[in-house]
Amino acid sequence: MSIDRATRTQESTSESSETAPLLEVSDLRVRFSRRGRHVHAVNGLSYRLRPGRMLAIVGESGSGKSVSVRSLMGLLPPTAQVSGSARFDGVELVGMPDKQLRRYRGADIAMVFQDPARSLNPTMRVGNQITEAIRAHSDVDRARARERAVELLRLVRLAAPEQRFHEYPHQLSGGMRQRVMIAIALGAEPRLLIADEATTSLDVTTQAQIMELLLDLQERLNMAVILISHDLGLAASYAQDVIVMYAGRAVERAATADLFEHVRMPYTRALLGAIPVLERQAHTLLPVIPGQPPDLGALPQGCPFRPRCSEATERCSEEPPFAEHEPGHWWACWHPATDQEEASA
Repeated sequence: MSIDRATRTQESTSESSETAPLLEVSDLRVRFSRRGRHVHAVNGLSYRLRPGRMLAIVGESGSGKSVSVRSLMGLLPPTAQVSGSARFDGVELVGMPDKQLRRYRGADIAMVFQDPARSLNPTMRVGNQITEAIRAHSDVDRARARERAVELLRLVRLAAPEQRFHEYPHQLSGGMRQRVMIAIALGAEPRLLIADEATTSLDVTTQAQIMELLLDLQERLNMAVILISHDLGLAASYAQDVIVMYAGRAVERAATADLFEHVRMPYTRALLGAIPVLERQAHTLLPVIPGQPPDLGALPQGCPFRPRCSEATERCSEEPPFAEHEPGHWWACWHPATDQEEASA
C-alpha cells in the first residue's frame, strides 16, 4: 500500500504542529437510550486536529465514527445523550443550545454526506442551492452570491460551471453531484470540513478525483478536514493522521506513515488484510474478519475485539487501556504486534 502522498503532505504541513488545535475532542461519549436499553455508540473518544491537516476516522459500520462527528454538528436524534468535550477554536460545542450551534453549522464547520442525491433538492437548480447556502451565512446580495456560486463550481473543478449553475441535480453524474455538495459546503469558507463517507458510492476513478480535490482544497485553504471512512486504503493515501475505531472506541491512533508502517492493534491488521490488492490472484478469496461486530448494548467483558481476535488470551478479559505506548502512537491492546512480526506478516 502506498503512503507516499500522505507522507508528502504530512511533511509539507509539519509546521502545523506548532499551531494551536482548531478542534479538541476529549472523552467524547454518545449514548442512545430507548425502553431501558442503553447503546454506547461512542465511548471516550479524544483527539486534536490542527488547521491544514486531514484526520481519517476509520472502522467497520457501527464503529461509532459517523456518530462521533454528527454529535459535533448537533445532528443526532433527541434520544442521543452526548457528554465529554469538543472545543472548536476554544468554544465548547457539547451542550451548546441548537440555536447557537446553528451559527457554526454550515459556516465554520461544514459537512459533506455520502449520498448527494438525497442531500440535494431535486426541484431546485444547482446554482440556486449554492447561492441559498452562501446567503444563509453571508451578508451578500443575490448577484454577488451568484458570482460566488460560479466561482465555487470552478473551484471544485466542475466543467462549464456557468452551464452547470442552471442545471438540476438529475442532469449531473454522481461525481458531479458530489462536487456540487462540496461547493455548497465551501460557500461560507468553513475552517473545518467533515466528509462523512463522501466517496463511498462513487466508482474508483471518481473517488480518487474527489479525494484529490479535497486534499487540494485542504492545502490551498488551510482547512482542517475529518474524513470518515471504512476504507483504510483511502486513509493511507490522503490523510495525515488516522484513528481506528471499534465498538465505539478508539483502538489505534497515529500519524499515517507511523500507523501503517508499525501497525500494533490486531483489528487494524485485520482491516488492512481485507483491502483488495491488484497482485491478489483471481481465484484467491479476499480475507475477512471472522465473526460480527459486538452489540453496542451488550459489549463483551474486556477488549471488545476479543471474540474475533486470533491473539486473544485470558488477559484480554480485562479491558486494555488506550494509551500512548510509543511517541505519537496510541493503541489499546495487551498483545500488540512488534516490528519483527509485521515484517514477517
